Amino acid sequence: MENYHVKDLSLAEGGRRKIDWAEREMPVLRLIRERFRKERPLAGIRVSACLHVTTETANLMATLQLGGADIVLTASNPLSTQDEVAAALVSHYEIPVYAIKGEDNATYYTHLNAALDHKPQMTMDDGADLVSTLHKDRRELLPAMIGGTEETTTGVIRLRAMAADGAMAFPIIAVNDAMTKHFFDNRYGTGQSTIDGIVRATNILLAGKNFVVAGYGWCGRGLANRARGMGANVIVTEVDPLPALEAVMDGFRVMPMVEAARVGDIFCTVTGDLNVIDREDLEVMKDGAIVANSGHFNVEINIPAMEEMATSKKLVRPFVEQYEMHDGRRLYLLGEGRLINLASAEGHPASVMDMSFANQALSAEYMVKNADKLQNQVYSVPDAIDREIARLKLAAMNVSIDTLSEDQVRYLHSWQEGT
Repeated sequence: MENYHVKDLSLAEGGRRKIDWAEREMPVLRLIRERFRKERPLAGIRVSACLHVTTETANLMATLQLGGADIVLTASNPLSTQDEVAAALVSHYEIPVYAIKGEDNATYYTHLNAALDHKPQMTMDDGADLVSTLHKDRRELLPAMIGGTEETTTGVIRLRAMAADGAMAFPIIAVNDAMTKHFFDNRYGTGQSTIDGIVRATNILLAGKNFVVAGYGWCGRGLANRARGMGANVIVTEVDPLPALEAVMDGFRVMPMVEAARVGDIFCTVTGDLNVIDREDLEVMKDGAIVANSGHFNVEINIPAMEEMATSKKLVRPFVEQYEMHDGRRLYLLGEGRLINLASAEGHPASVMDMSFANQALSAEYMVKNADKLQNQVYSVPDAIDREIARLKLAAMNVSIDTLSEDQVRYLHSWQEGT
């Protein structure tokens, strides 16, 4: 394989225009880029990144490149690649990219291995597929590894399981754990972009529909609130009593999935777990029910069960597959069960990815500076980085906040004063 594999390099100019448009909404990353250009904190570090190939990711890649990184990018999802962006990164930024929207599973893993052929010293992952492949199949590369970063809830779960098993061979920073990531990216980014993906794929009116949100973590909170804002009647399903209680207190109906399945019009999973919508749920869904997923992997809906239950399947719109059941009911699966916000839409708005990718860039810098002090485990983003990103974002938005006076600081650190 050449040192890139993209759909069509002639798309590059359109991709560059889109990258420039996204950059307007990424002031924090822009400030980091200017510092990186001067200081080059990643000079000579080989980085293999497995991320969604979008306009926002392109701006992160440009930032790392100006910081001195020798970087290669591959897609973290077969349907999330923006082909024009992939072409622009190759043509205009001279960054090797291995990503084609709609690539099959074999090509996906060929691309992962092409990125690992770069012999990275650092990984930047979105779902932990790159790290998993590195540990399982490319162990000869492990001695050169300094560390890595992970972008998603799903990936962090996998990595913590790996660390608990004693299998992790280098330290990784869980970017997803940063407050400036999951508070904003997961809640506002996933919330808005998932609705965008569902509407683009189906062109249906959400007002008056029963919209079932599976999972009430930060992504679920954002999605539920955006669906309610569009006029939908939102139902939440959960397995954890605490977020379930929170959903009730937030004004949503909460019930088991098998009950919600009987009344739902639209279903969207955002849990990170397996078979959240299972055979028993599919069996009782009403004719015309729409099923989508906005969790990282396409396992949250039991698609093999849908295949077994259906007498026929056909594509009725781009990213909309109709499954006709034995009893004549028609169920509609969006985006092959993959991340619908990236399959049929453009993913998170640039302004929230600004904070997420600022965390990526600063965490990579921190990893290089502190690699000799870190153990082979999963670390949270340092609080100082998190707060600096929040400060820069507020400044970019022309928002000022108060500062504590000396008396207030003294009071907060004293136990002697009281009523």
